[in-house]
Amino acid sequence: MPKIATASPVERDELLDFLRPRHRAILLTTRRDGRPQASPVAAGVDEQGRVVVATYPERAKVRNAERDPRASLIFLSDDWDGPWVQVDGRAEVLHLPEAMEPLVDYFRCIAGEHSDWDDYRAAMTRQGKSLVRVEIDRWSPIATGGFPPDVAARLG
Repeated sequence: MPKIATASPVERDELLDFLRPRHRAILLTTRRDGRPQASPVAAGVDEQGRVVVATYPERAKVRNAERDPRASLIFLSDDWDGPWVQVDGRAEVLHLPEAMEPLVDYFRCIAGEHSDWDDYRAAMTRQGKSLVRVEIDRWSPIATGGFPPDVAARLG
């Protein structure tokens, strides 16, 4: 039997449980002309349930989010056919020095504890990093790819 596509609505806690182990995402912001701008990013979820993305102040996603805070992310599973979800929300951009401790939290939610936090903080300062933080206000069902049920039945 062919694989049937699914779309499973979830509550916020289930959504966050789904997002936390997934770090591959596409961040969508809005360009000045109204078209979407997409950026593949490594994303995490902080303890307050916000999506966090480390970046640089010169990036288009930062300029776009500062001008128009509407943002969406599509979180993908590591395997291409795995489940995925879209989340929508409002972005805020933090620059150094305000971004430092949120960048530490970002690292922790993606990779765990760093072997030398002083070295990490120094690297963030040298690199001039910023952080995009998205407060999730809505989300799609968690979806999987496949055939619509009626097509799968015909294909048997």
